[in-house]
Amino acid sequence: MNQHVTIITGASDGIGAELARQIAARDGATAALVLAARSQDKLAEVARACEAHGAHVLVRPTDVGQQADCEGLIADTVARYGRIDVLVNNAGMSAHALLDEVQDMDWYEHLMRINLWGSAWCTRAALPHLKASRGLIVAVSSLAGLVGVPGRTAYSATKFAMTGFFESLRVEMAPHGVGVTIAYPGVVATDIRYRGFNAQGQAAGQSGLDERGAMSVETCARLIADGMARRQRDIVMTAKGKLGRWMKLLAPALVDRLALAALKNDVRPH
Repeated sequence: MNQHVTIITGASDGIGAELARQIAARDGATAALVLAARSQDKLAEVARACEAHGAHVLVRPTDVGQQADCEGLIADTVARYGRIDVLVNNAGMSAHALLDEVQDMDWYEHLMRINLWGSAWCTRAALPHLKASRGLIVAVSSLAGLVGVPGRTAYSATKFAMTGFFESLRVEMAPHGVGVTIAYPGVVATDIRYRGFNAQGQAAGQSGLDERGAMSVETCARLIADGMARRQRDIVMTAKGKLGRWMKLLAPALVDRLALAALKNDVRPH
């Protein structure tokens, strides 16, 4: 049986774990899933749920902040399955801090290493195999990678960087038949905000976002899975996100005022 090989980084919980479960439920025994994250125990739990649907699973503990780990992930996938059809660059960290509250910016660099470089290292190592399969690269960015958000200079910088990297790569890969899909979630009900950095570069322990109306992780993963199936160019998940994208072009000063008003209403880091 020909298996469709999908690598998912950040697969131990949140969007990555749910995406793995949904792919396994949809594709059953034709799915070969490579689950990558730092926590082997959490990955094993996700793997069991996927295997219950008949999917084949490789658990590969990976720290995407380390280039050798990213390259090893790709090498181990090819050693096991002989091919790669889809690479989902989902692993990432969040952050909430006003720049004038930050004393030491070392953690800005660390955040960029995880969010941008982790995706870039995995993608570069996987390119020959994706070209061979005429496969798909998926980058999970953020609405903060389309519109600058106050209190998120570090996070927005990493996500804007991802957007630029993968938009450029999309054009480079088009002649090779490799698709590039960029997903732009808004506020999703996961734990990423609580583990994200605060101004001191430590785990915030609480969210700095207005979470009223947060999208469920199940809905977010389904939108990504549906977009992957269609090899969709961009997945902007909310009406507010789609509107904000166009308003930034047509009325940028208004977007800035709305963002500032949100900050004054305490939608900001604490």
